[in-house]
Amino acid sequence: MSYPAPPPPAKAGKPAPSWKHRFEDRLSAVLLGATRLLPYKRRIATLGWIGANIIGPVAGMRPRIRANLALIAPDLPEREIRRICRRVPGNMARALAETFAGQDFINHVRNSPVEGGGLPALETARDAGQPVVLVTAHLGNYEAARVVLQDRGCKIAGIYMPMRNAAFNARYVAAMSRIGSPVFARNRTGLAGLLKFLRKGGMIGLVADHYMDHGELMDFMGQPARTALSSAEIALKHGALLVPVYGIRQPDGTSFRVRVEQPIPHTDAATMTRALNASVEALVRDNMDQWMWSHRRWKKNTPRKAP
Repeated sequence: MSYPAPPPPAKAGKPAPSWKHRFEDRLSAVLLGATRLLPYKRRIATLGWIGANIIGPVAGMRPRIRANLALIAPDLPEREIRRICRRVPGNMARALAETFAGQDFINHVRNSPVEGGGLPALETARDAGQPVVLVTAHLGNYEAARVVLQDRGCKIAGIYMPMRNAAFNARYVAAMSRIGSPVFARNRTGLAGLLKFLRKGGMIGLVADHYMDHGELMDFMGQPARTALSSAEIALKHGALLVPVYGIRQPDGTSFRVRVEQPIPHTDAATMTRALNASVEALVRDNMDQWMWSHRRWKKNTPRKAP
């Protein structure tokens, strides 16, 4: 595959990329480019192995994974902890490689089976032009779900958090756009574009399992976690269906099951968000090695003191 041209020189007033960011960007380009010579399945497996055995330990993911597992599953056997510590960064590397694989990834996953019972409601909304908020999690690879639903005529816009490494971010956004567009940056301009797309009867994809500094404290896997209400608030404001959607990786490492759950009934934002948390929690407990345990999901998880 080809990659977009390097980003233009930094504009006046903006710092040039650091040597670390340049190195990270070039290293990722070399790894992705070199493995491009391999057949698709072997390519994804190779990059998954590199993520599990090299990138994960070097990036210091294992202590964070262990700390989160100790909080949520303190009785987990040591053997299982070690397995999850390897598999989590491996899954993250596979997902990144799949995003950059473009058409190869699309061809491989487009016929993935769909489960969960929510597809008929989604297709009815598609045909009626009703807005839909699709909510997912950092589990498996949600891009697989996007491919499958787009093949069924669903127009889906995504939103992403811009990375600190501007050079790599430019290539990553281009790769996401090759899988499906539009995609919007998570900033004021991007949010405006996303909501405009939704108001026209489109579907938007949001991720529900981030730590949010100003989120509400809600139970997630038995511990309080700061959680944004925005997915539910958007659905309520715009009369949109709120539908949990996931791409669950299969034991072969490259295939997926796409899970489209029943729409969450409109009540109030807090109640709907608790239902989203419960949906994510169930999938995580069934697929412990596919969720991003390296994320600091439970930081600052005590009530703030009154001013």
